[in-house]
Amino acid sequence: MPKNPYTVLALSLLGISIAGPLVRLSSADPVVIAVWRLGFSLVIVVGFLVATREWRDWKRITRREVALAVAGGIALALHFWAWNASIHLTTIAASVTLVSLQPAVVAAISAVALREVPSRRQVLGIAVAIAGALVIAAPDLRADVGLGGNRPLLGNLLAISAAVTAAIYYTIGRRLRGSLGIWAYVTIVYFAAFATLSVIAVARGIALAPQPPREIAIFAALAIGPMLIGHTGMNWALKFLPAYVVNLTVLGEPVGATLLGAFIPAIRQIPTIATLVGGAIVLTGVVIAADSRGRSSPNV
Repeated sequence: MPKNPYTVLALSLLGISIAGPLVRLSSADPVVIAVWRLGFSLVIVVGFLVATREWRDWKRITRREVALAVAGGIALALHFWAWNASIHLTTIAASVTLVSLQPAVVAAISAVALREVPSRRQVLGIAVAIAGALVIAAPDLRADVGLGGNRPLLGNLLAISAAVTAAIYYTIGRRLRGSLGIWAYVTIVYFAAFATLSVIAVARGIALAPQPPREIAIFAALAIGPMLIGHTGMNWALKFLPAYVVNLTVLGEPVGATLLGAFIPAIRQIPTIATLVGGAIVLTGVVIAADSRGRSSPNV
């Protein structure tokens, strides 16, 4: 991987931006999407684990660290379940922007659990970016009342719950990445998430296989792009940067995901003026928060 964590985060942003459109294109159950996505990811991650011999990190891992990693995996599983369902209930723009509120939750958790208090400039950047996210989502939030239905509202609420579980997941990652290599860490987390979602699928009577070739291709793309490049890249950066700084990456996701949703013929969700204005505000917030005068120096 590149040595500069900010370069990795830029690549991670590209990876996570395609997640929303890919999930929208799938007709599978939200749990099925998440299980297959994690299953493909584990195959790739285990290959890197063996090749780099990072499995040796497990020899010195404590029970507390294992428990934290498993908890992070469970949080990731709940995040995927809620967010996948959200994508099919509300618009891509509303879902990805509401789930991008997670940096505010991460900052609060990090300040208490990790004693990593964000600077005033970073707080300002987060606030500006969140304001932009709300500008994008506002039309869909207003539409809930007019439609009289609860599908868009439920989708928006699920996206918010996904933001909370993602915040827990990244905060735990910040705590553990100091002592575990990236492949040793994500193998535990991804397997815990995979196992959790598999149990949920069995409990709900959801068939995981067989799946048509089109769905398999979508699952594989989710594993390579959003999972390997996106999530794993962000987990790598957690060793060098505070969780709330790494998590700022997701604030750029609404822009990329919304543009892809507009240009993919099978989706064709044309962004509104509110989406374009909100996207500009989001990027402004990211630039403010990531400015070198308001961030911790990376330990690279």
